[in-house]
Amino acid sequence: MQMKSFWIGLVLVFGSSLQVNAQYEETDSTYKRWFVGSSFYMLGNFIPDDPNPPEYIQLNIGYRITPKDVISFRFKRSIYSWPLGISIGPSLDAPGKNYPGHARILAPTIGYQRFWWKNAYTALYAMNAFEKYFDANNKTIGNGYTLYLDFYLGYQFTFFNNRFFIEPAIGISYWPIRTNVPESFKAVEKKWNNYVIQPWFDFGFNF
Repeated sequence: MQMKSFWIGLVLVFGSSLQVNAQYEETDSTYKRWFVGSSFYMLGNFIPDDPNPPEYIQLNIGYRITPKDVISFRFKRSIYSWPLGISIGPSLDAPGKNYPGHARILAPTIGYQRFWWKNAYTALYAMNAFEKYFDANNKTIGNGYTLYLDFYLGYQFTFFNNRFFIEPAIGISYWPIRTNVPESFKAVEKKWNNYVIQPWFDFGFNF
């Protein structure tokens, strides 16, 4: 599901003929301190006949301390039905690989982004995921917490006189803290790592 959403977003962006701008300076008239945005992964909500629809929602709000230093707040909501350590690929949604149910997360996230050369950047996010677990009959079987640390390497493309931007990136998510996972979920998770490498694709509007 996630890979499908990523490629849909990639085609939408690179199929356009818009002029891409370079990273701006604070004295530039197009420089904006604030932005709001989201993720192209929300397109996964519209994949027809998806056996595990993500019900994915993401809201990003950010502030540029300087043209190169950015702090942001994200809020995410989604559900997932497979071990988090499964890499994107054939194992995702494969028979016998999923949980005996699903989990729903509400996740406030704080982050820092640093631009190094033109629009190339690295970023670190700490996502606090409050999770509710459900069995195959959609009955609540527990509540837990996971701390995700997300590291990204990406590039920002800006359009429309710096009003709109997209940020394709590659990242690694690592969860050092994970509590109160139901035993039936643990039995599936133990075969996989507590990290995953995956593409990411945010967009936003500057103001």
